[in-house]
Amino acid sequence: MKKYPFRLGTSSYIIPDDILPNVHYLAGKVQDIELVLFESDEFSNLPTPEVIAELVALAAEHDLTYSVHLPLDVYLGNDDPGERERSVGKCHRIIELTRELPKSAFVMHFEAGKGVDINEFSDEERLRFAGNLADSAKMLLDGCGESASMFCAENLNYPFEIVWPVVEEFDFSVTLDVGHLEFYGFPTADYLRRYLSRARVLHMHGTTEGRDHNSLAYMNPKALDLVVEALRKADGEPKVFTLEIFSEADFLSSVETLERFSS
Repeated sequence: MKKYPFRLGTSSYIIPDDILPNVHYLAGKVQDIELVLFESDEFSNLPTPEVIAELVALAAEHDLTYSVHLPLDVYLGNDDPGERERSVGKCHRIIELTRELPKSAFVMHFEAGKGVDINEFSDEERLRFAGNLADSAKMLLDGCGESASMFCAENLNYPFEIVWPVVEEFDFSVTLDVGHLEFYGFPTADYLRRYLSRARVLHMHGTTEGRDHNSLAYMNPKALDLVVEALRKADGEPKVFTLEIFSEADFLSSVETLERFSS
């Protein structure tokens, strides 16, 4: 495997198949696999105990870790205490399900509700949102058996400083999604300077035709250079550099784009 100043990762949806065939395909090509898990009345991809056992074995054989993306339909900043409790309960089920896996991180979204735009919040609503997140954070950490630093709050479409006080208060880590920074127009250099030291995972993807989560070939080369240079200088263990993309073609062209950074 090529040497980079990071641990290369990608999503569990590179070939059009279930999680286990994807991990078989990716083993030996990456060092971390982001498990994107869904559970709804219509569809669930949650692995069985037998699949979990095989994922553990594959990880041991290929020196793999897994970054577990907590469900997208959880609203930890919701005003309704019942909704927050339901959301935390969903997270706890995933944490328990993946207990035996060697993990690099739990990736989590701080959101208020389906379709709710936090950018439109007043100052008072922002404070209430942060308070709701803090309430959920207490419930999430209570008895979950994982250290707070394993949970990585991801920057989304609103300024990350809105939720930073909660990240600091509970000693959470960060998922620095550089693809989101570029897509939504946030200053990548500033975010790297402020949050990289707290990040366990970076999400990397390009934008084309008005959509993100495309091949790294579509990422602004200056932004990519900035990230890799920052990772070369970063202290501590190498961070996970997740190609957050969802097709084999995007994976292969992303790896090709990274060739100039290998040694």
